[in-house]
Amino acid sequence: MKAIVSVIMGSTSDLPVMKKATDFLNEMQIPFEVNALSAHRTPEAVEVFAKGAKERGIKVIIAAAGMAAHLPGVIAASTTLPVIGVPINSTLDGMDALLAIVQMPPGIPVATVGVNASLNAAILAVEMLALADEALAARLAAYKENLKKKIEKANEDLKGLEYEYKTN
Repeated sequence: MKAIVSVIMGSTSDLPVMKKATDFLNEMQIPFEVNALSAHRTPEAVEVFAKGAKERGIKVIIAAAGMAAHLPGVIAASTTLPVIGVPINSTLDGMDALLAIVQMPPGIPVATVGVNASLNAAILAVEMLALADEALAARLAAYKENLKKKIEKANEDLKGLEYEYKTN
């Protein structure tokens, strides 16, 4: 089994946030790898990783970083693969990381999800991969249908709330 998605984080302290992404990739039966690389502490390793990712069979990269959050952009600068950035809330409510990831210069895009929104990053990666994989597209459709059913059930459960002035 060869990884087709790479989940990269600047530090293993980001792993609790990224667990939602790795859990979803696993649920969707996507082979993936997980690594810690730092744009500032291991810049050479980041460049080697990014330049070799496509050749190793990686199709999408999910890169998480907090604070200065240069990792997703540095990776995107060295590959033509799609990079999805996950800003990590480590300072300033994650706004510093969000802005660092989303404000990329022309020609070096990084798709960016919300602060700590690794699940959305994984869903976006699966949506990209599902364009060329009908079985994966079916698993993704089933997942989204289940989301719909959860909301429908929650709405039904709300009908049981009783208040003097509640009208539904």
